[in-house]
Amino acid sequence: MKLWKSVVGKLWMTIIGLVAVVLLINGVFMGQFLTTNFANSKDQERSLQKMAYKVSADLSLHREDIHYITAVAELLDAQDAAVLSLNSRFEESLPPASGTQVPKLQAFDLFGKDKLEQVLQGGTFPSIYYDPQSGKRFLAVAVPQREKNTETINGVIILYQAQIALDYTQAYFQNLFVIAGVIGFLLTTLFAFFLSSRITQPLLQMKKAADFITLGEYKNRVPVTSSDEIGELAVAFNHMTGRLDETIHALNHQKEHLSSVLRSMTDAVITLDADGRLLLANPQGEKLVAEWSEIGWDQAGRDEGATVPQPLQPLFEEVVKGNKDMISNIHVRNNVYSVVMAPLYSPEGLRGTVAVLRNVTEEHRLDKLRKDFVANVSHELRTPLSMLQGYSEALLDDIAATPEERRELAQVIHDESLRMGRLVKDLLDLARMEAGHIELSFREFELEPLIQRVHRKFSALCKDRGLALKLEMPAEPITLYLADEDRLEQVLTNLLDNAVRHTPSGSWIAICVSRAGGRKDEIVQIEIQDGGQGIPREDLPYIFERFYKADKARTRGPSGGTGLGLAIVKNIVDAHQGTISAESELGEGTTFTIKLPNKHV
Repeated sequence: MKLWKSVVGKLWMTIIGLVAVVLLINGVFMGQFLTTNFANSKDQERSLQKMAYKVSADLSLHREDIHYITAVAELLDAQDAAVLSLNSRFEESLPPASGTQVPKLQAFDLFGKDKLEQVLQGGTFPSIYYDPQSGKRFLAVAVPQREKNTETINGVIILYQAQIALDYTQAYFQNLFVIAGVIGFLLTTLFAFFLSSRITQPLLQMKKAADFITLGEYKNRVPVTSSDEIGELAVAFNHMTGRLDETIHALNHQKEHLSSVLRSMTDAVITLDADGRLLLANPQGEKLVAEWSEIGWDQAGRDEGATVPQPLQPLFEEVVKGNKDMISNIHVRNNVYSVVMAPLYSPEGLRGTVAVLRNVTEEHRLDKLRKDFVANVSHELRTPLSMLQGYSEALLDDIAATPEERRELAQVIHDESLRMGRLVKDLLDLARMEAGHIELSFREFELEPLIQRVHRKFSALCKDRGLALKLEMPAEPITLYLADEDRLEQVLTNLLDNAVRHTPSGSWIAICVSRAGGRKDEIVQIEIQDGGQGIPREDLPYIFERFYKADKARTRGPSGGTGLGLAIVKNIVDAHQGTISAESELGEGTTFTIKLPNKHV
């Protein structure tokens, strides 16, 4: 920091200014005093003129007395004065004085001839003369000299006196002023450095501590070196720093606690200001907003500058407008979110909103499946029961007149009972699988004979339906080391049965077998492809659920089924620690992909 911008510099310049002003005022008054008491030439002129008349009168009486004249000269020399006596021709009439300290001046140096002539006529003239040789200034007075006891003027008496007292006084006070200024400057400088150590040093330490506080360091303390106001300020500063440290620590603790709570929440928390700008979000909320921003929502109809996520905008507007909590479900693509949004208030009014979002897609899906399961079971059981009841009543009422008609009715009752038996058996199998009670017989076997057997089983059926059944196998044989051959045959049978029932005549079905990975992490992949009617995209997540049917008409014709086949298939594949997935485009066919890990014993 520059000196004149610091406290020490300001105090130093202030005291220097005060000392200069005091010395200046003292000099002005001292100059006035000197002018009044020493520099008044009129007073000195009158005094010197009286002395000149006295000397003139004495010299008239004692002109012949050399001793008296010498005594007068010595007396005048003691007062820094000298006398010149001129006759009427302006010639000196006194012998020169010896041993005098006053320089010898010439009469015509002091006065002009015209003035001396006027003195001879009775006039009196003063004069000031500066002697360049001695460097002194002299005040001279010329008076007429009269003869003894007469009024006749016979010469001129010139008395001159040095003004050395005024010069010495002025020089003395000038030196005094300079010395006082130098002493004042030195004392002020020493006092400023004393202030630097006694006053500004604690202030600089406080500034340094304040800089540490701005950097987040609250442990720094200012040393207390005195008990005056500076010391009390240091104590107060340390107390303030301690309290600030406690407050910041408590705030950080609360912030970390709140941050930990938000991070550990599985729900997404999003805070918006009154204009819809995102203020705060936990990791789940940030991830959700990022996913929504990647979707590329249509911005049409949104307010200018609004940044609230588009799915939340209607609910946000209702909360801001109504100033009350709102609960709603929003659908974003295939996900469903339960949203609770509440307003945030401040002393100035509504500050924004906070929204808590929970992904309830699974709950929504399970609720939908529960409703579909009840509807499907009711439908699947009601139809055969109605037919059993109807045909059995026909037999009881003897509606069938001939044995052939009774046999036909009995055959229908038998077929429906078998259908109900298969349904119950599938339900029991599925329940055992989901409960973990499925019994698998793992052994090592060749995969190609299994595939060939399933291919032969469906070849005749596909030929009757006008379908082309294709088979693709790798050149090298594949050996499954830990798998249940019968259960895998059941999986392939169910998948191919679905493909046959949902593929129109003239199309195709393909079985593709391949392998991937190395010996230790080999994956056997089996694909069942068809060129059938396909599955709608919105139905794909639910096709492996019980009783779920993409065919909402629930026909009981050749393409109808119980809706349990794919659920059983998934459980068997999961029991083999494999995966099954489906890809489909409506009207372009479906591909089921099974991936089985082939672990070597």
